[in-house]
Amino acid sequence: MADKKKKFYAVVLGKNPGIYTEWFGNNGAEIQVRGFAGAVFKGFPTREAAEDFMKQNAGKKQRVKPKITLHKAKAGPKPKPMITPKDGSIVIYTDGGCLNNPGPGGYGVVIKNGNNITELSGGYRLTTNNRMELMACIVGLDSLKKKSSVTLFSDSKYVVDGITKGWAERWQANGWMKNKKEAALNPDLWEKLLVLCGKHDVQFRWVKGHAGNEGNERCDQLATNEAAKTGLPVDTVYVRSAYGRSVI
Repeated sequence: MADKKKKFYAVVLGKNPGIYTEWFGNNGAEIQVRGFAGAVFKGFPTREAAEDFMKQNAGKKQRVKPKITLHKAKAGPKPKPMITPKDGSIVIYTDGGCLNNPGPGGYGVVIKNGNNITELSGGYRLTTNNRMELMACIVGLDSLKKKSSVTLFSDSKYVVDGITKGWAERWQANGWMKNKKEAALNPDLWEKLLVLCGKHDVQFRWVKGHAGNEGNERCDQLATNEAAKTGLPVDTVYVRSAYGRSVI
């Protein structure tokens, strides 16, 4: 199905629910759902479709009552700067996510090699948060031209625990089964990541998301920008596994 340009964004649950004609900016929908627990929103090509979505979800209630601040907010903590690599090592920050899950998704990567900083990003029209978190790690490591010592920061427990606790290696050894009845998700991406970890000396470290970490915040921005784009390619493996066909 052809990807239609979305011009209207319906925010059912967010800081200020309503229909928006922009995604980014102070008057856009993105700022209304960023960091809002249980946000419900979706983009549409027509206002009528957006209004129908609002009506269909009118009965939904927010999961967490938002804090109401009547006084001027104090300045937040100073952002934590990116770690400077030592002894020729490389630092990689990664992040990935979807506007809905599943939904349009993106990933962002920031690579710091000495004083040089490289940014990489991409996205898919329909995918999942976990697949984008994995893709960010894969793209970052795959960009390295030679064997390297790498410290990779991710805010995904799914990714970090999957590697550091040996889950992915165990799933692979068991034919990509978590147990006798349950298959492991995303085996295509886990396999690629394990191969790359074998090529490099990689230390995975978890970092708290949306906590003022400069590298993580920049990756989140890159991923969000990609997810909001139109004309994104198809995540063929995910669509085939989830919907039984290779294209949408």
